[in-house]
Amino acid sequence: MLITHDTRCALDTVVDLVNTMPEDESAPDGLPDVAALQEFVTTHDISEVGVLTDLDLSAVRGIRGRFAAVFAASDALTAAGLINDLVAAAGTTPRLTDHDGYDWHIHYFAPGASVADHLAADCGMALAFFVVAGEQERLRRCEAPDCRRAFVDLSRNRSRRYCDSRTCGNRLHVAAYRARRKEAAG
Repeated sequence: MLITHDTRCALDTVVDLVNTMPEDESAPDGLPDVAALQEFVTTHDISEVGVLTDLDLSAVRGIRGRFAAVFAASDALTAAGLINDLVAAAGTTPRLTDHDGYDWHIHYFAPGASVADHLAADCGMALAFFVVAGEQERLRRCEAPDCRRAFVDLSRNRSRRYCDSRTCGNRLHVAAYRARRKEAAG
């Protein structure tokens, strides 16, 4: 599956956005305030965003939950419905642009759109490409029992199981190795 630069950036953004959600009531929110949202926007080089407010923060948190539902969708039909709702609510207006030294690419958000509509449109379309390509199962959650971070499995054979093989994957492999050694030692 060919993934363009702007689609890859949108995928990275939506994964990072979903992963700012607290796992439960006791966990801290990864977007606790407008300053954190501004840092998120800056880190992900999200263009054409004006001054952010508490309304923007609330709206972004709202779409974040809707994106999380896409990663949790059990089938393509469910994922497609969720993505269609996100993209339609954002009022998409596809347009070609070549800003900030990047080659021609498509922005799906309307000029002057809020940051939430910007994210819903661009990130929603990036996820839509996976559904269209029959690759919805690549939108995953980490299989480590103490982690449920979202990720996009871009491995050739769709075999990635952990958000990060160096942390979650390695930790589980070490635990399994130790359990086998303990069992063998008797």
